[in-house]
Amino acid sequence: MSLFEQAEAKNFDRAKPLAARMRPRNLEEFVGQKHFLAEGKLLWRLIKSNRLTSVLFYGPPGCGKTTLAQLLASETKCRFRQLNAVTSGVKELREVLQEAQREVATGGRKTLLFVDEIHRFNKSQQDALLPDVENGIVILVGATTSNPFFAVNSALVSRSQIFQFEPLTPAEIHDVLRGALSDTYRGLGKFAVKLDDDAAQFLGEVCDGDARRALNALEIGVLSSDEQPIHFTRQLAEESIQKKAVQYDRDGDTHYDTASALIKSIRGSDVDAAIYWLAKMLEGGEDIRFITRRLIISASEDIGNADPHALTMAVSAMQACEMIGLPECQLTLSQTVAYLACAPKSNAATVAIGEARKDIREGRVEPVPVHLRDAHYGGAKELGNGEGYEYSHDSPDGIAAQTYLGIDREYYRPVPRGFEATLQKRVEVYRKRLRGEDV
Repeated sequence: MSLFEQAEAKNFDRAKPLAARMRPRNLEEFVGQKHFLAEGKLLWRLIKSNRLTSVLFYGPPGCGKTTLAQLLASETKCRFRQLNAVTSGVKELREVLQEAQREVATGGRKTLLFVDEIHRFNKSQQDALLPDVENGIVILVGATTSNPFFAVNSALVSRSQIFQFEPLTPAEIHDVLRGALSDTYRGLGKFAVKLDDDAAQFLGEVCDGDARRALNALEIGVLSSDEQPIHFTRQLAEESIQKKAVQYDRDGDTHYDTASALIKSIRGSDVDAAIYWLAKMLEGGEDIRFITRRLIISASEDIGNADPHALTMAVSAMQACEMIGLPECQLTLSQTVAYLACAPKSNAATVAIGEARKDIREGRVEPVPVHLRDAHYGGAKELGNGEGYEYSHDSPDGIAAQTYLGIDREYYRPVPRGFEATLQKRVEVYRKRLRGEDV
């Protein structure tokens, strides 16, 4: 490299933000994702055995997907090429693939092709990758924030190892911050900085596992401070980071995962967790109608007749939210979620309809017993419809001993909780009376 090129490189490095300068230079410096990168784990074994094939990295922003792709190219001694699916089309993709083919044909190195936001490629663009991926011309590393099982071509998924990235923990963010403060060449080591533990903890929590956000806040706080040495307090941390933006994709995994967490917390009677997931959905801008629909479903699916008022409460909440809207309807939603979470639980009605429909689908469909058939039209009498039917109200206790199904089945089994405990006793009596047994 010439002196002029060296000066240019230094100028470019100086212009980079701290997060870009502190990118790990090797796997030893890489923080996080120990569940697949620690010694003995799958990705570690693929690298060690030099058997790295195409992989898909799936996870939230700022957890190291791009950085790890660059490190994999270095570890496997591959040429590194990068495309962004948002700005690149088939033309750019084919150019990279043809270049990779020429390199292999002339005895050169394999190419590690990193495609960021790979889910943004359409089907034909993803299909264009398949031949060279299968033949080993390129090692594909695709990065996506969307679930690849839904967002990426199934043919490409089947040819790739999928690694799910988790947000960095507060402790891991703290390690990243300490590394930046101790590095005198790339980081902020030339400044005398005392980072308070509660400031580091705050940044570790408020950045939601995004190391980039934490490093940007650290750099802003340090460079904007006039005092020497710099005392990096929690107050300085709060003043150096933007208002927290909740990672919430209303059409993606976050939407469904958070809704699942809300319903399962209600089902599990954890009112505090249920309120938390409701709050996340509200902060993320979730559709209020979607929330109320899920609450109505939960009232029947998980509570049922253990508390029949739960369904009335959920439907009323939907109507109230339509009438008043946000922000006031958050109070109605919180009230409803708290009620549902604290209500006695029963899935007896859910199980009952599931078992009955399974019998319909898989077994013999039972004909309606003759005595229950409609007898109100001309000719019904000649067919025998209604013959032998006993009018229930004419029986002393309102229950006539007769069959209403024709086969012996028990679908609804009330649980001994809430109002269903009362129903359980009733059902036991009713079934005996229907069989003609003494009660």
